[in-house]
Amino acid sequence: MLKIRAVIAEDDFRVADIHEKFLKAFDEVEVVGKAVNAKKTLRILEQKKPDLLLLDVYMPDQLGTELLPDIRKNFPSVDIIMITAATDKEQLEKALHYGVENYLIKPVEMKRFNQVIGEYLKKVQLLKSKQEIDQDFVDLIMKKGDAPQETNEAAALPKGVDEITLTKVIEVLEASDIGLSAEQVSGQIGASRTTARRYLEYLISVKKCKAEVVYGLVGRPERRYYKIE
Repeated sequence: MLKIRAVIAEDDFRVADIHEKFLKAFDEVEVVGKAVNAKKTLRILEQKKPDLLLLDVYMPDQLGTELLPDIRKNFPSVDIIMITAATDKEQLEKALHYGVENYLIKPVEMKRFNQVIGEYLKKVQLLKSKQEIDQDFVDLIMKKGDAPQETNEAAALPKGVDEITLTKVIEVLEASDIGLSAEQVSGQIGASRTTARRYLEYLISVKKCKAEVVYGLVGRPERRYYKIE
């Protein structure tokens, strides 16, 4: 399962806690550290080696955008999403120059936050899925051309069900001819059995999956899930 190690650099601990709570909705993301200023941000980056940094602009000792050259020099592989109250174009231009993934203006609504993190996770998953690329793949990564648009169904997913994990569950079911238990699905997608069952039951509710009770050798009933063609 994809696992992203994230660090939050935010001088307001209340805002940092909110963003951490938002991130906990994604099984793929683990918050490994929080920093209240620029100095501690660099120290945590050195110690934790995260994949993703949520970076504020206005910190007490140094602007987040002023950190970008050092971050790019010393931690070139870390992805950066700016989350800030800064509305002047200069800060945005500087952030774009250093290749940030996205730029969010506070206060950030949970829906918008989740959308940005979801898009980021899709991009990472896509990059990990291929060794050789073509122009269509590049356009998809760069969001150019005819990249697939989010469907109404995906936009209307209920709370606790995200499109990335849902796609994984569907792929696992499609690969099985004999049906799978929630425990088997959880093992293949790298999530808890409770999470797997939630997605499976959702698929039943939208008639993309069915469940049957199967009795094993010792007579213990087991609920098995099958993809509906």
